[in-house]
Order: sequence, then C-alpha cells, then structure tokens
Amino acid sequence: MDQEVQTVLETTQEILKNPTEILNIEKSGIDAALESLIQATVDFGLKILVAVLILSGGIWLANKITRSFKRMMEIRNFDPSLQSFLGSFINILLKIFVFIIVLTTVGVQMTSIVAVLGAASLAVGMALQGTLQNFAGGIVILMFKPFRVGDTVETASGKVGVVKKIMIFTTELHTFDNQVVFLPNGALANGIITNLSHGKNRRTDLTVSISYGDSVDAARRAILEIVKKDKRILKTPEPVVFVSSLSDSSVDLVLRFWTSYTDMYPVMADINEQIYAVLPKKKVHFPFPQMDVHIVK
Repeated sequence: MDQEVQTVLETTQEILKNPTEILNIEKSGIDAALESLIQATVDFGLKILVAVLILSGGIWLANKITRSFKRMMEIRNFDPSLQSFLGSFINILLKIFVFIIVLTTVGVQMTSIVAVLGAASLAVGMALQGTLQNFAGGIVILMFKPFRVGDTVETASGKVGVVKKIMIFTTELHTFDNQVVFLPNGALANGIITNLSHGKNRRTDLTVSISYGDSVDAARRAILEIVKKDKRILKTPEPVVFVSSLSDSSVDLVLRFWTSYTDMYPVMADINEQIYAVLPKKKVHFPFPQMDVHIVK
C-alpha cells in the first residue's frame, strides 16, 4: 500500500514539473481529432455530391434506355399490349438499380441493402397483396390475351370502352364519352370480360311494338322494305321479323338482322328512325300504355 502511494506522489510531481508538455499533448490530440472530423466531413460531402450526380444521370439514362427499348419493340412490331407493359417494367427495374448504386456510393454496405430489401419485400408483400395481385393479373392478360390494345371491351363492372394501354398494375380504358378509366389488372384477369371487337359480324334485335288490331303482315312488309334498302345490313343470314310477345298494351315484333360490328350502332339508330316515320303511313300505329277498367254495378 505504501508503495502505491509513493508511485502516485512521484507521478504528480512529474506533472507539476512539466505542465507545458501535458498541455501540448492535449492540444495536439484536439487538433488531430478536429482535422480528422473535417476530413471525414469533406469525404462524406464528396460522396453525397457523387451520389446526386449518379442519381440524376442514372434516372436520365434509365428513361433513355426505356425509350430506346420501346422504339425497338415498335420497329419489331411487338404487340402494343406487350410494349406498354414491358416498357413500364424495365423502367422501374432500371431505377431500382440506380438507387442501389447511389446507396453503395454513400457508403451503405451491400449486405445491409440486401437485408433491408429482404425485410422490405416481406413487409411490402404483406401490405400490398392487392397490388401484387394486379401485377400477376397483368402477366395473365399478356399471356392469354383476352383483349389487346385497341379492342373494345365491356368489363364486369359495366365499363365499356377502348383499351389504350396495358400497364404493370392497371389497364387504361377510354369510354365512348371520352372518360379515362384505370382498371386494376387483378380484377380484369379474374372477372368477366366481354370483348366486343372479337367477332367480325354482330346480330341486332330491335323490338317494334304495334297496336292490337293492326296488321302484323303490313308491319312486317314495311319493316323488311326498310331493311332491304340499307346496304350495311348483311343479306346472309336473312333479316327476319316475328312476333315475340303479346304484351298488355301492344303486340311486340322483333326485327333480327346482322351487320359488321362497326356498323351496328349507326344502323340501329337509322332503322329505328325510319320505322317511326314509315309505319304510321302504312296504317300501323304505335300504342300508348293503356288499361281497360270494367265497372260492375
């Protein structure tokens, strides 16, 4: 114990004899730490600058590669549906690659990035099940092709329009009143889709109601004369007119004819208008809803 006390006393005497040397040691240590901090700050600032340049240049390059890839697909006459889908997919992949390079430039270790991406993938996969279902739906649509870009479709939700783009998660549909509708691919792949563009010729059934007591034969002859004058209506199968039902206030006739899909709606409008104008001249009348009431005293 006495020896330890003696050692402490000798050390204290040495410090008191050379205080300037101790201060110099402390000052040199502070200067070295400050210089190291400044150097680290400069190095990190340079890394940030390089990362910003890589980010801006990488995004520009990714967009340029995507545009070149789309032009290549157009030149090689790829399916338009496949062009929009692959273009979006490649653009996203390239940008993810750019962000990984930026993180490694800043100093983030690749093992850490892989670990974070793995954990993030699990979390995102659980949180975005619907989005992943839409992605899978896009793949199914491109593989089995229930519709293509340019087709007119009717979806299970009742939307009718022309397909403009098939993207990774959604399909862009333009309705006939010029609305732009984005439909999730998952619902499209699993729902009922009516492709109105498939099938060159389409059948049309028009209901014409006439009054009780009027001649069915006169109405039939007048309607068929109107149909024969329209060159857009196909001769085969032959147009027919028949009685479909005896309603409360009318005898219902059905005019059945075939046209090309593109002519279907214009022909329907023209035939309806001509029937309304011609049948009254043939003494065939359109009935109003009516009810006969018998009073028993």
